[in-house]
Amino acid sequence: MATYFMFGKYSLEGMKGISAGRTSKTLALIKKYGGEFKAGYALLGDVDLVLIVDMPDTGQAMKTSAALGKLLGVAFSTAPAVAVEEFDKLMS
Repeated sequence: MATYFMFGKYSLEGMKGISAGRTSKTLALIKKYGGEFKAGYALLGDVDLVLIVDMPDTGQAMKTSAALGKLLGVAFSTAPAVAVEEFDKLMS
C-alpha cells in the first residue's frame, strides 16, 4: 500500500451537502477501492480539506479521487507521499 494526500477544494454546490453522513459515505468509498483512510482535516485557505489515505496503487488512487469528486462536489488534487526515511534511502 502507498500513501496519498488528497487535497480538496469544495464547489459551491458541494458545500451544500456537508454532513457527517456524507463523511461515512466517503470512508466507505475509499474502502470500496481497496484503500484505508488514515486521517482527514478541514483547512482554511486555498485548500478546504486534506485526506490521507493508503491505496493499493496509483490507478486505484485515481479512481478514488474521481469518485470522491463526483460524490462530494470536491475537486481533488491527489499526490503520492513518501515517508522521509524512505526518501532518504531513495536519495542515497
